Amino acid sequence: MRIQPTHHDGDGGAPIRLRDEPIEFDDLEHTQGDRDLADRAALRRVAGLSTELTDITEVEYRKLQLERVVLVGVWAGAASTAVAAEESMAELARLAETAGSVVLEAVMQRRSHPDSATYVGSGKVTELKEIVEVTGADTVICDGELTPSQLRNLEEKLRVKVVDRTALILDIFAQHARSREGKAQVELAQLNYLVPRLRGWGSVLSRQRGGRVAAGAGIGSRGPGETKLEIDRRRIHRRISQLRSDLKDMRRVRDTKRSQRRANAVPAVSIAGYTNAGKSSLLNRLTDAGVLVEDALFATLDPTTRRSRTTDGRVYTLTDTVGFVRHLPHQLVESFRSTLEEIGDADLLLHVVDGSDENPEAQVSAVREVLGEIDALSVAEIIVVNKIDAADEMTLTRLRHVLPGAVFVSARTGAGIDELRDRIAAALPDPAVAVNVLMPFSEGALVSRVHSEGTVLGEEHTPDGTLLQARVYPDLAGVLAPFAAAG
Repeated sequence: MRIQPTHHDGDGGAPIRLRDEPIEFDDLEHTQGDRDLADRAALRRVAGLSTELTDITEVEYRKLQLERVVLVGVWAGAASTAVAAEESMAELARLAETAGSVVLEAVMQRRSHPDSATYVGSGKVTELKEIVEVTGADTVICDGELTPSQLRNLEEKLRVKVVDRTALILDIFAQHARSREGKAQVELAQLNYLVPRLRGWGSVLSRQRGGRVAAGAGIGSRGPGETKLEIDRRRIHRRISQLRSDLKDMRRVRDTKRSQRRANAVPAVSIAGYTNAGKSSLLNRLTDAGVLVEDALFATLDPTTRRSRTTDGRVYTLTDTVGFVRHLPHQLVESFRSTLEEIGDADLLLHVVDGSDENPEAQVSAVREVLGEIDALSVAEIIVVNKIDAADEMTLTRLRHVLPGAVFVSARTGAGIDELRDRIAAALPDPAVAVNVLMPFSEGALVSRVHSEGTVLGEEHTPDGTLLQARVYPDLAGVLAPFAAAG
């Protein structure tokens, strides 16, 4: 007779029979308390997140190229809902695919809080191990930031690599970093994440010097006298110091460029928003910048600044910034602080929202949470709902009610872009000074500068020179003062 395996939950509950399918609560006639208890006991599979291909030729290729992963989430806290938990898991699946893996299975457990030892409880680890063995997965990704002990315990019990959400995002950033500054920022974030998680217990360690003998060395302690773990930690701290010094120098260059723009009184506009919301596409549509546009998370890490003009001819700069995501690792926020300061120092913020997303309101909340961390909530903001060509009409109707004053555009088709340009022109400060000057023909370079940096209201060629009526910034107005026309 075959015995169906059972086990005890890590919280000391009753034995739980292993299940191959999720519990359908709507089919059970129980009280809400019974349902909650059953929900906590179940390791629910999240349907629809597997990305394994069925075409045999593609499968054979991808199995050689991509990591095979199982996703694990914990639905914790009274404020959390099943919908929010499943949305977070769906985003984790997209992150895993972006990092270069194929999702085989996704499971989720409801708990009051994650287990301090194994994240999902010792009983659920046994179920998770069986899932890993059945699917042939080589990596488990947890939807949260694991403590060093949780990471170590899970790897020891599952016997496969375990990665948390923070490490996954850091890995994606490392893949997409292109500039020297971007690579340094990502490396700094990775090292700050790694330091408390260094592990070295075992045969690789040398013996520590100690004991009450001459020179402070005891039996069996003669040798290098320093563990490999300590050497690694010291090297990492040295590298962190070097990276911070390098980033400080790069920040000085960035601040110099920013101060030059301020001296010229050129207004600055920053584009911020959730990852893959279409920020780079919007930059290209507004400025013909030609930056990389890719349907992937965190495709843009290095900020791009381009010059543009308002509908009435005023010059301003437009900067594309790194995208945000739910639970953005604090190591990244700290490492990218110099880059994110572009947002806090802007005169205007274009907050881009993906209108085709299932829950765009959650994107707005996640972005504003990060803006609060970098002290940028006081910047004037225009919410831009993008991708309206791919959005559901009911969702757009809801957003028009929830986000009054938002501009609805499609960076791909150009719909709504003209309205956005008008809103930008109305929101930007206008420090320009009106001038009426008669420029000698020998001052052609200054005339050209008025055309490129200011707004020409009128131009007339006379025998004595070029008569210009224009609006220019204060520094250029001072240069033109000696040529002021009479009357």
